[in-house]
Amino acid sequence: MLAVLSPGQGSQKPGFLTPWLDLTGTEARLRSWSALAEVDLVHLGTTADADEIKDTARTQPLLVAAALLAAEHLPLHDVTLTVGHSVGELGAAALAGVLTAEAAITLAGVRGREMAAACALEPTGMAAVLGGDPDEVLAAIAAHGLHAANRNGAGQIVAAGSLDGLDKLAAEPPTRTRVIRLQVAGAFHTPYMAPAESALAAVAAGITAANPARILLSNLDGTAVDDGQEMVQRLVRQVTAPVRWDLCMRALADLGVTGVIELPPAGTLAGLVKRELKGDGAPEIVTLNTPDDLPAARDLIARHGTPGQPLAPTGGLS
Repeated sequence: MLAVLSPGQGSQKPGFLTPWLDLTGTEARLRSWSALAEVDLVHLGTTADADEIKDTARTQPLLVAAALLAAEHLPLHDVTLTVGHSVGELGAAALAGVLTAEAAITLAGVRGREMAAACALEPTGMAAVLGGDPDEVLAAIAAHGLHAANRNGAGQIVAAGSLDGLDKLAAEPPTRTRVIRLQVAGAFHTPYMAPAESALAAVAAGITAANPARILLSNLDGTAVDDGQEMVQRLVRQVTAPVRWDLCMRALADLGVTGVIELPPAGTLAGLVKRELKGDGAPEIVTLNTPDDLPAARDLIARHGTPGQPLAPTGGLS
């Protein structure tokens, strides 16, 4: 069984889309999507510097566009499962047939703009807590008035909340942990993002969703969602809810996934999977970063995919 992973914010790198623009139709597609996202995706993916693509309003539609562009060159009809991390869930939902590419890009644009606006309301941030006992880490996060925004597995939990609380956590780290401040604009996946959730909900109400054509895992609890409209509701809720990537990886293991492809910009999720799913049952992984990686990705699908995977009708904006 083969899974395709769509990465989230923080995985972007300057110029990472440049080699993809050599493929016929890619630039035209990006320019069309730029109008929907209200950002210049061609510039952001090619010539923009690191600071510019850290902007939440720009990064989120860029990442969804990158995943969808690369996936167009894969035989997805043989792919059994899709899952994304944070904003990557929009890409995964489109690849599963729940959303059209246009709907996914539109929602990513709204999500990015509104989360950036929510970040500006109050100074907040995030920090990765690496190592330690998970229960002790969660207790320490709560003790400082913070939220466990991402539970990524592989010994990584991300705390989010007030800057004062993050400073105190760093000054008094749980036993056998390292606390690393993340370069993000605010406390994503916490109640601080409530205004963004409301704004996204208003736009999502105009989405007509289809049921998934393949297994689609949810960040909320790692379960497979088989109802398209429910998945849209979960995508909205995810703005303030923790990302349970640990449960998504557990589902990959429980379902017997043997092959994994991470879409561009690839590497972060592949690393988490490698550290979490080890031993004899570890899946074979391909990181798809440039068109040069497409042959390896197609070969992996040929060896681990499910031929003739049924396709469902795509959703869209009503």
